[in-house]
Amino acid sequence: METILEKIIHQKKKEVMLKESLISRKQLENSELFKRHTFSLSEQIKTSPLGFGIIAEHKRRSPSRSSINTSLLVQEVLEAYENAGVNGASILTDNSFFGGSLEDLLLARATVKLPLLRKDFIIEEYQVIEAKAFGADAILLIAATLTKQEVNSLTKLAQNLGLEVLLEVHNFKELEQNIDTPVQLMGVNNRNLKTFEVSLENSLSLVHHIPDGVVKISESGINSAEAIKTLYDVGYDGFLIGEHFMKTNDPEKEVKNFIHKICQLIPKKNESKNQNLRHETPR
Repeated sequence: METILEKIIHQKKKEVMLKESLISRKQLENSELFKRHTFSLSEQIKTSPLGFGIIAEHKRRSPSRSSINTSLLVQEVLEAYENAGVNGASILTDNSFFGGSLEDLLLARATVKLPLLRKDFIIEEYQVIEAKAFGADAILLIAATLTKQEVNSLTKLAQNLGLEVLLEVHNFKELEQNIDTPVQLMGVNNRNLKTFEVSLENSLSLVHHIPDGVVKISESGINSAEAIKTLYDVGYDGFLIGEHFMKTNDPEKEVKNFIHKICQLIPKKNESKNQNLRHETPR
């Protein structure tokens, strides 16, 4: 039987072929947004006055949860995130399994000045060009779905277009295989993409193997300030959070409360620099 991930990739290949038959790469490159100067997600996180970064996600549903929130408009959610002070936003653009769309990315770009991450199962160059044309500032590349050569070529194309790359890994093998890829951000997904089970141990076990200079992001299953504190203490710079914020009808209030709770546990940036709070371990 196919795993969930295999089903998604199988469907994605069909979708990309169909899209490219209707809208050419040249048409995408001629779009107005393709010419825009992008925002840096990594710099927003590194220079966050909070001392940590929050990437808040817009996600309607997922294979592990049929419906998270379909009542709020993209514009409402993104305005709420920006008003709450997040450092960037992740926009799910997969429709078949997550209920997202490129229109969501387009509306998000028209609504806020935040750096936007296109979160999808990117397997072809066409999707990278598409991301730039629809207003993304960064793209997600999932190591589990790509060869080392594909990661490198897609990263090179993205960076030539002014897009940053968040490379997502799930285990040491994926991380080691792509350790030299010159990405700005590396994320550890706490969700097993084959079973969709979640464990923060994934992030805890891999953090010290991520290269210095790369912005470290922990993804999935993060729903408490205490979890953020634990991950921050071992070296994570930012946290990608979706379901926890999306399941409420007042995301601005939820995000503000969440950040407030974190700040009670983590000192401000200028304070933390002078304290031995982060337990870095040499690789």
